[in-house]
Amino acid sequence: MTAPRARHVIIVGGGASGVLLAHQLLRQPTNDVRVSLIEQRPDIGRGIAYHTGNPDHLLNVRVANMSALPDQPDHFWHWLISRGADAPLCPDPYCFVPRRIFGDYIASLLEQQASDQADIQRLSIVHGRCIAIRERRGDVTASLDDGRQLIGDTVVLATGHDSRANSPGHADPWAAPSAAAIADDATVLILGTGLTMVDYVLSLLRDGHRGPIVAMSRRGLLAKPHRRVDAVRIEETEVPFGSGIGNLLRWLRGRIDRHIAAGGDWRSVIDGLRPHTQRLWRELPLSSKHRFLEHARAWWDVHRHRMAPEVEVRITEAIYRGRLTPMAAKLISAEPDRTGATVNYRRRGETRLHRMHVGAIVDCTGIVKDPRATANPAVRSLLELGLARVDPLRIGIETDRNCAIIDRDGVPSRRLYAVGPLTRAAFWEISAIPDIRNQCAELAALLVRADEERRLASPARV
Repeated sequence: MTAPRARHVIIVGGGASGVLLAHQLLRQPTNDVRVSLIEQRPDIGRGIAYHTGNPDHLLNVRVANMSALPDQPDHFWHWLISRGADAPLCPDPYCFVPRRIFGDYIASLLEQQASDQADIQRLSIVHGRCIAIRERRGDVTASLDDGRQLIGDTVVLATGHDSRANSPGHADPWAAPSAAAIADDATVLILGTGLTMVDYVLSLLRDGHRGPIVAMSRRGLLAKPHRRVDAVRIEETEVPFGSGIGNLLRWLRGRIDRHIAAGGDWRSVIDGLRPHTQRLWRELPLSSKHRFLEHARAWWDVHRHRMAPEVEVRITEAIYRGRLTPMAAKLISAEPDRTGATVNYRRRGETRLHRMHVGAIVDCTGIVKDPRATANPAVRSLLELGLARVDPLRIGIETDRNCAIIDRDGVPSRRLYAVGPLTRAAFWEISAIPDIRNQCAELAALLVRADEERRLASPARV
């Protein structure tokens, strides 16, 4: 009598999202799942966010909230203190550590399993770039750029943030400024005033840049800093699920005002809302989602995605000393020349154009906002074959509540799934580790449960 073969799950993307899912699959109470993890970078677990080697680039979430395991909230903290002298200065779980340290932690999750004899036959790390995915009646195939093909039962896209391709003449925001050969005294124009801008400013300062830095965005808003406060408990019955964006924002402002009047901090309310944000997004009318993205998203982002206190000190000092100038303005044109570019821009609320010569332009406006513009060949192949479709808001590919990818006809796949930022259309708040770890744990349990049901439905062959 031959037992059914082990389910083979192929994960495309070996950054944090992919590693978290692989780890969850391998720790399920079954040995009937094999995992192949495809990653084009030489290192596993880092992706865009955690590959930085700059010690000034700190986590934007305190250590206490960065466990990879939902059922072990202190897992990262215990791992950190177990490093002894190799651990960064971190007196308690409320601290913020360099992102490269967290990358080491994520990588360690699979390093242990890769050395475990029970898991060594169940985990395969495949270095390469996935360029196409094909779904057939009985399996699914992931093709790599070197001609290799992996055949499995399930493919999960975990490709993380899809970074924008650099415009000609623009410096790479994810590379060290030294790679762009920027003159030490040149003016640097950064497009965007979010956390990516903050990282690049810290890199410039660390490299000894002496020239002016101008950070430009439509509203000129900077991320707020963290404070040592705890989240308040907000009951589901308090939250106006299904309301329009106007009613929702009025409720949120009122909740914050009452908390501040009682001596609290607005951050406690924003953090207390976190367990409910995905349901809020899911039940928000489509027209309200449009209005939120157009008018309120920037305000939400600067309050929700905050700077570490140490980073705030550095940025505030740079502004005070005139090293950094945030500006509410729009870039109209850029005319490259031998030493950089002459840019034309319009300040918010003005009609006349201003001119400025800069030695470099760095686009830190973030991720690709329309999946149709993606440079990711795996995602493109799904869209071209009709195995996936872009959501009506054009912020991600469509998935259902179980992370199944929805095809052009509106049918959720039983073999193709996605996790992490790719699923923002369905979940919205799905870019930070505390949200992704829960998503990966739930999907891993679902895939194993579905496999068990398949086995019960298909008797063993004699």
